[in-house]
Amino acid sequence: MRRHPHPLALATLLALSWAASAARAAGDAQLGADVFATHCAECHSLKDGKHKKGPSLFAVLGRRAGAAADFKYSDAMKASGWTWTPERMDPYLTLPKQALPGGTMKYDGLADAKARADLLAYLATVK
Repeated sequence: MRRHPHPLALATLLALSWAASAARAAGDAQLGADVFATHCAECHSLKDGKHKKGPSLFAVLGRRAGAAADFKYSDAMKASGWTWTPERMDPYLTLPKQALPGGTMKYDGLADAKARADLLAYLATVK
């Protein structure tokens, strides 16, 4: 006779699996500071209103894309209608040119999902 797993056992297993996945996705802000320094700091500042080749990333999460004052954005970025959330920023950081055709960010992307999660956790602290 074939036994099926108890529904409560299945639910527990799924919940634990989801929790482990969410914990990995949460990111480590301290590690994210290093990711920022290595991959972003050459072109982006974290000071409010201080732009470099790219716009300041001060308080970027929750901000409308293409909206930082005194920065010249591409038409594609201005027309995107995006708001920078982790869910929106993750694919953009992965492959910027694919995520936003016509964008002008000169970066090939950050393939490492853990590094992106760490970076996003760090950017969430910059307010």
